[in-house]
Amino acid sequence: MTKCQVPSALIHQIEQELDKEEDELMIFLCRDLAPDLATANLRELLTALNEREKLSLFGLSELLYRIKRFDMLRRILKTEKATVEANLARCPRLISNYRVLMAEINENLEKEEVDSLVFLLRDYVPHMKMGKDKSFIAVVVDLEKLNLVAPNQLDLLEDCFQNIHRIDLIRKIQKYKQEAIMSSVHSQPVYVNALQASLPNLSLIDPLYNSGVSVNQEKTQNRQICESVSCEKQEMFDDQYRMQSQPLGICLIIDCIGNDSYVLEETFRDLGYEVHCFRHLSIDTMDKKLREFARLQKHRNFDSFICILVSRGSPQSVFCTDETFPGFPLERVKKYFTADSCPELLGKPKLFFIQSYIVPENEQGGASLLEVDGNDDSIISNAKTPWKVAIPQVADIFWSQCKVDVSALERSRSSSSYYLRCLAGLLRNPHKRKLSILDIHTELNREVYEWNKTIDPSQQYSLLLQHTLRKKLFLSPT
Repeated sequence: MTKCQVPSALIHQIEQELDKEEDELMIFLCRDLAPDLATANLRELLTALNEREKLSLFGLSELLYRIKRFDMLRRILKTEKATVEANLARCPRLISNYRVLMAEINENLEKEEVDSLVFLLRDYVPHMKMGKDKSFIAVVVDLEKLNLVAPNQLDLLEDCFQNIHRIDLIRKIQKYKQEAIMSSVHSQPVYVNALQASLPNLSLIDPLYNSGVSVNQEKTQNRQICESVSCEKQEMFDDQYRMQSQPLGICLIIDCIGNDSYVLEETFRDLGYEVHCFRHLSIDTMDKKLREFARLQKHRNFDSFICILVSRGSPQSVFCTDETFPGFPLERVKKYFTADSCPELLGKPKLFFIQSYIVPENEQGGASLLEVDGNDDSIISNAKTPWKVAIPQVADIFWSQCKVDVSALERSRSSSSYYLRCLAGLLRNPHKRKLSILDIHTELNREVYEWNKTIDPSQQYSLLLQHTLRKKLFLSPT
């Protein structure tokens, strides 16, 4: 009897939780592993791979990672996204780079763009059955069957992406080609161009005597390829904040209402952040927490920082659980994490999302403003390096504040903030998550103001966005 590495109950649980698109994508990722099972459903495919000892718990974790089901990694396989990424960096991978590339492209295409691709492909495959609701993955499978698309044959897709003006996807393909060529210098080539396809006996490690290219010339060409890849990467990321650290940064959540922290924790943990959540804090305790997190030296290892505050207050301050006027100034919250106070975050994006439940002035308690050291010497003293740089101290801030009357809580004390609910929904949507943070906030504005049309004016939300970002920011690894 063949020894199976993964319990059948585990395969059943995973297969039951995936939706139709995720099911299709996982089958696509496994196509190379069992070519004889091209028409099998996911359960049959995973079971066959398991029986053939091609599937392991690590392979299963890679599959869930590739389809972005980080929640299932934690709940079912008891592992984290960062752990899987670390294993993928040092262990043999189950899925080929080509299939990973196609999955990434699939995630970055809107339905309208796929429809355009289907239309364009009629010029190349007029007799091919192309349904209107066909997914990009299904299109690729059909093209593979006709030998029009393969790991070493992507020119057709490049032409199509050129026609729909998706230059970013062409760059992805070109990057894949160049990396494949570079890796083939010491192995068999993964990608071959049109000239090599017409000369099947030649490889990138063969002296190209027949084409008149010497070994030294070939070495020069390979070096030029490396330099080209390096330059392209530099050009691609010069206008973007680096988001590659694991985790991406610390996400500090202070929820003094208690209705939103759970969904926010899960959302930002899935995005790759180290989440710390505190509920129902007093002003004094919140100040201590802010100072504590501003002092953390490990910010230097991370690429960003996020702070989320949910509290009653005034437009300029938060009351926490004290509900006293004027409360804790929001400006001081921001100051704790600017470069002069927290030099470990210099040049890195710092995002603040504030849900303020505004208490009318006639209902605010007696004055009790927290006294703080105006120079924040205790924080600045942690900086061991004189930060003489050209970046303004208040740069790289993204400040999103939503205000609503406190009566919104009084109507239903368990109701969540529509602003934060929409934010979490957009960040969990794989298609919206690929947008820059400014574009995501535009979508957030649209949803909130559409909501405002349906409710009483006294319950409407008001959004304010201020930022000093110097580059494009995507809340995903780049």
